[in-house]
Amino acid sequence: MNTNYLEKLEFSRIQKMLSEFSITYIGKELSLNLNPNNQVSEVKKSLEETQEALNLIERNSSPSFCEIADITIHLKKLETNSYLSAKSLLELSIILKLSQELKKYFSKDFINSEDYPILSELFKNLYTNKSVVDRIISCIIDENTIDDNASKALSSIRNQQKKLEQDIRNKLNQIIHSSNYSKYIQENIITIRNDRFVIPIKEEYRSQVKGFVHDVSNAGSTIFIEPISVFEMNNELNQLKMDENIEIEKILQELSSLFYPYVEQLKLDSSLIGRLDFIFSKAKLSKFMNANMPIISDKKEINLINARHPLIDKNKVVPISIPIGTNFSTLLITGPNTGGKTVALKTVGLLLCMAYSGLNIPADENSSIYVFDEIFTDIGDDQSISDSLSTFSSHMTNIVEITKKVTENSLVLVDELGSGTDPVEGANLAISILDYFKQINCITIATTHYQELKQYALVTEGFENASVEFDINTLSPTYKLLVGIPGKSNAFAISQKLGLSPSILDKAKSLMTSNEINIEELLKNIYDDKSLIEKEKLEIEQQYNQITLLRKSLERDNSLLKKQEQDLINNAKIKARDILLEAKEESSEIIKQLNKTTDSKEINNLRNQLNTKIKNIQIDSNNIEASKTENCIKPEEIRTKYGGLCIYIWAKWNCSFACYEI
Repeated sequence: MNTNYLEKLEFSRIQKMLSEFSITYIGKELSLNLNPNNQVSEVKKSLEETQEALNLIERNSSPSFCEIADITIHLKKLETNSYLSAKSLLELSIILKLSQELKKYFSKDFINSEDYPILSELFKNLYTNKSVVDRIISCIIDENTIDDNASKALSSIRNQQKKLEQDIRNKLNQIIHSSNYSKYIQENIITIRNDRFVIPIKEEYRSQVKGFVHDVSNAGSTIFIEPISVFEMNNELNQLKMDENIEIEKILQELSSLFYPYVEQLKLDSSLIGRLDFIFSKAKLSKFMNANMPIISDKKEINLINARHPLIDKNKVVPISIPIGTNFSTLLITGPNTGGKTVALKTVGLLLCMAYSGLNIPADENSSIYVFDEIFTDIGDDQSISDSLSTFSSHMTNIVEITKKVTENSLVLVDELGSGTDPVEGANLAISILDYFKQINCITIATTHYQELKQYALVTEGFENASVEFDINTLSPTYKLLVGIPGKSNAFAISQKLGLSPSILDKAKSLMTSNEINIEELLKNIYDDKSLIEKEKLEIEQQYNQITLLRKSLERDNSLLKKQEQDLINNAKIKARDILLEAKEESSEIIKQLNKTTDSKEINNLRNQLNTKIKNIQIDSNNIEASKTENCIKPEEIRTKYGGLCIYIWAKWNCSFACYEI
C-alpha cells in the first residue's frame, strides 16, 4: 500500500504501539516494518496466526521471551571454525535455552497442537540442545569469568596462583611490618602495579629499599617499589597468568566447537524466536484493544459493527457501525466541523490496514471486510507554500492521482470533497467525481458540507447519506454515526443558541428560496424521524436483552425447582421403603408369636397390636407425588384378616406388597 496513504491514516502509530509489546530486537523490527498485504490468502493466514496466539494466551498465558543478541557475527566466526568470547558463547546458549523453554511452553498436556496448526509448525521447528547449554553454563560464570572447574588444568593453575599470591603477600607483609623498613613505608598496604605486587615507599627513602620502581604518585611523595626479594615470585605468578590465558583460550575453543555443527539451527532458532515474539505481540495488542478477528468476505462489502478508532482513548471513543457494499457503494457523511466525520473515515481505513497486516481490529465479532487491492485516501490539508499549492489544488492533485489508479476493487476515502473553492463549482465537481467512482464500481466513503451532495445521495441509486450527531442543547458533537440519515444544517439553530439577534436570523432565513426551505425541512423531518427510530430501536434492543436475561433466569429457576422436586420424591421413596421394612419386621415378629400360641385372649392382644402397627404406617401425602397407577391400593385400604388370614402390606411407590399367611 502507498506509504503516503498509510501516513494519512497514521498507521505508523499502530506499528509503534505493536513494537512496544515486543521483547526481542527481531520482534520490534518486524513490528515497525509491518505493512498491509492485499493478498487474501496471506491476510487470512496472518490473522489466523494472531488468533491462534490470542487463544493460546487465554488458555496458557503468554510465553516468556527475553532479549536476544544479534548473532550474525558469531555465526560467521563459527563457520570459519574461529573461537568465540565468553560473552558470545553465553548469547548463543541463551537462544538455545529460550528455544527449550518455548518448546516446553507448547508441550503441556492440555495443549492440542491440532488446534494451533500455524504456531505448532513454528514451535516444532525450534532446535534445542540441553547438553550444550548445560556445558556452557557450567563453564562460564559471566561474560568475563570462566569457572575454575571448566578444566582440570585451569583449576590447577588457579590453585597455584592463589598459593603463590598468598606467599608474595606474606613476604611483603614481613617487609612492611619489619623494624628495619617500617619507617620507610608510606602506608601499610600491598598494592598492584603493572600486574606485579608492590609496596608504597616514601620518596625520600627510595634508595633504602632495593627493588624496581613501577609507579609514582601524582604528588611525587610516594614510590611504588617491587622489592628484589619478590621479583622471582612475581615473575612466576605472571607466568601462571599467561598459562591461565592459554588454558582459557583452549576452553573457549572447545566450547565454540560445540556449536560448529549447529550454525543453521542457531540461525533458524533466532529467526523463529523473533517471529514468535512478533506474533504474540500481535495477540497482546489485540487483547489490549479488546479486538476481534474480522471475517474476510468474498463479496465487495464492509460491515463494521461498533468499530472503535484504535488511537483514541478506549474509555472515550464512540463506536460506529458502517455497512457498505450491499445496498449502496457510496456513503456520504455530513455533519459539523470537529464532529467526527474525519475520524469515521480514518477508522474505516485504519482498521482495514490493521486487518490486512494480520492484526485483529477493535470492532465487535462478526464484523466483516473485503480485501481491496488499494485504499486510496485524501485526508488532511497538503497545501504547500514551496510548490504554490492551495488547499483546493493539493486536494485535486490527490484526487487526479486516485482517478488514474483506482479500480473496481479499490476503496476510496475522501475528506471534504470539493472544498476550498467556489461552493457551487465545488459541489458540482464533487458530484461528478463521486459519480465517476460509482461508474468504476469501487467502494467510496466521502465527507462533505455541501447541501447539493446530500440531495444527490437522496435520489441517486447506489448512494447513501450518513451523518454525525450533534447536540444542539450543548452545542457539541456526540461523534455517533447515523447511517441513512442526512446531516441537517445547524447554522441557524447554533447561531440562535449563541445569542445572535433574531432580526439577523429572520433576514437570513428570508434570503433562502422556497426550494431550499422545503429541502431543509425535508432533511430535518428525515433526520428527526430516523433519530427517533434509532432511539426506539435502541430501547427495544435493551428491553429484548432484559427479557432474554429474565427468560434465562426463569429457566434456571425452573430447572432448580424440578431438581428439588425430584429430590423430595426420591427422599420420600426412601422413607416409604424404610417404613415398609420396619413394619415387615414388626409384623413378622407378631405373626411368629401368633403361630406359637392357642390362647384366644393372647391371640386377640397380638391381633390388636398388629392392627395398631398397621394404622401407624403413615406416609405424608403432601410431600409425595401421587402414584399414576390407577389400581394402586391406598394406605387406608390396608386390611388384616385373621384365621385363614392374609396380611397385606402395601408399598405405595413401587406398587408392591408383602403377603403373610397366618
